[in-house]
Amino acid sequence: MSFVSQAPTILVFDSGLGGLTVFREIVKLRPGARYVYVADDAYFPYGQHTEDEIVARVVPLVGDLIAEHRPELVVIACNTASTLVMTHLREAYSVPFVGTVPAIKPACASSKTKRVSVLGTKGTVKREYTKKLIADFAQGCDVTLVGAENLASLAEAALRGERVSDDAIAAEIAPCFLNGDARTDTVVLACTHYPLLINQMLALAPWSVDWIDPAPAIARRVSDLLGPTNGTNEALGARILFTSEQAPSPVLAKALIPFFGASLVN
Repeated sequence: MSFVSQAPTILVFDSGLGGLTVFREIVKLRPGARYVYVADDAYFPYGQHTEDEIVARVVPLVGDLIAEHRPELVVIACNTASTLVMTHLREAYSVPFVGTVPAIKPACASSKTKRVSVLGTKGTVKREYTKKLIADFAQGCDVTLVGAENLASLAEAALRGERVSDDAIAAEIAPCFLNGDARTDTVVLACTHYPLLINQMLALAPWSVDWIDPAPAIARRVSDLLGPTNGTNEALGARILFTSEQAPSPVLAKALIPFFGASLVN
């Protein structure tokens, strides 16, 4: 029997291209799966829409994608969507879902100074879901919520080959760094777009901090839910779909190679 016929299909969904940081980690653990990555760029950024609008958009859209691609598992690689739609998705569809939520618990557990910042979109940091995570897992830490107005859009622009100034990024991350009796020593990246800018953020940080990217933990959860591998590590290919139906520019197509490599199927 061919192993290929047993390979699971994994659907990765995000508002844009930030979910590629999660996709990349999943592929490392499960290279023998088939992948469909969907960027809802027609509705990006989600922060411009109300909570009700996002639920009304994402739940039926994901249902259509499930019907078309019949995945064994769906990853919602977007903090904003995950904090709003996971309950709705699990009630509506039987396929397993893995969401993306701010990694507040491990950040607070590892902080030495007990001063942690959560860097997310304005929508994510104001969510009751996020505040409950702090209430449940702060473990005595002083947690600062930082709503970045433009950082996700800057990350998208950078990936598409546009120049993103250091000043623009520095202004977005500056509120994370509190310097009093104790300095911030840990920053939670509560948007999957932000690791796309990690090199610039490392260079621009006023002092060294631990940047907590949840992508590796999400990948481990996906692998656990799928169970044992089918015995092959052969890359089976991946598709990337844009809800705008706009073809990626040559610059963006080139930028996607580190995420998809030779497995990218046009």
